[in-house]
Amino acid sequence: MRTLAVLPVKSFGSAKQRLGGAVGADERRALARAMVGDVLEALGRVEGLSGILVVTAEGFDTQGPFEHAHEPRESGPETAGFQRVHDPVEAGQSAAALLGIRAAVARGAERVLLVPGDCPALDPAEVDGLLADRRPGVVIVPDRHGTGTNALVLAPPTALEPAFGPGSFARHSALAGAGARVAQLPSLGLDVDTPGDLAALRAALAARPGGAARTRALLDGIAAAHAA
Repeated sequence: MRTLAVLPVKSFGSAKQRLGGAVGADERRALARAMVGDVLEALGRVEGLSGILVVTAEGFDTQGPFEHAHEPRESGPETAGFQRVHDPVEAGQSAAALLGIRAAVARGAERVLLVPGDCPALDPAEVDGLLADRRPGVVIVPDRHGTGTNALVLAPPTALEPAFGPGSFARHSALAGAGARVAQLPSLGLDVDTPGDLAALRAALAARPGGAARTRALLDGIAAAHAA
């Protein structure tokens, strides 16, 4: 089954405003960039993905998380590559996700995985387990609070029009109907919007060795700067 991941990425300069005074503006920008880089690296190790679409207004450069962006490699259908889908309006996560879904359909996707760019603790093995279920329909991955949606698996990609934001778990459940399935993935349940989320991420990364190298380094640098 040809499965593409869709990763909506907000411009780094305007990302993570809800972190407020917990980190400065430059640190928020750097943190958003680092987290996206780690999510992309983790998704690149998911065997069940045929490719990754990054929906963003950000350009590819040699200094950020898109330094390895390229057309999908030719080595096989289950080898993930990164492609950029330009988001000229940035009308929000739902609109960006829909833009990515349309691009995925145009590329022959039979299924899409919608995943945010602020879950740097993402475990490729958990995602592979999620994608092992090839039944048609909608799979909802809730956030750690159980009220939001941190990932959707849609088979076919048009099975549901995404409606992210506060209360999206109940909204997606209603839209998907009785056939919706719920999957609890600890590494995907932890996104970063608030200072509390940032503290939870620090604790999760401290408890789990390996992975999220960019985010770990950035958080260590922020902690050292604030301690000075």
